[in-house]
Amino acid sequence: MTPEAFDAACRALPAVSMDIQWGDDQVYKVGGRMFAVYGPAHDGVSLKVSDIAYEALTESGVARPAPYLARAKWVRFDSLAGMDDAETGGWLANAHALVAARLTKTLRRSLGLTA
Repeated sequence: MTPEAFDAACRALPAVSMDIQWGDDQVYKVGGRMFAVYGPAHDGVSLKVSDIAYEALTESGVARPAPYLARAKWVRFDSLAGMDDAETGGWLANAHALVAARLTKTLRRSLGLTA
């Protein structure tokens, strides 16, 4: 996956914003809460995953616990270049949904995330 494809996949999700934080990291948010981070300086990607996905990805060695965010079930992939576009798109959609589900009902409604 290219950085441009990663950016496009994140921005294709509803109500997404992107901020530059911690130097040059691209932080993707929904409702002001992070769901994915791309660090161009080190080509790594971190994102929120479910409890089951966290265990599967970290135990299999596909990903490792994300520094500072592992307790919240975030994983880190060391290289964006080796990631499959479709699979990564699915993980991003899931990360977005997990974070959006924790927003208040009023905020989800104002962002157009509920019917």
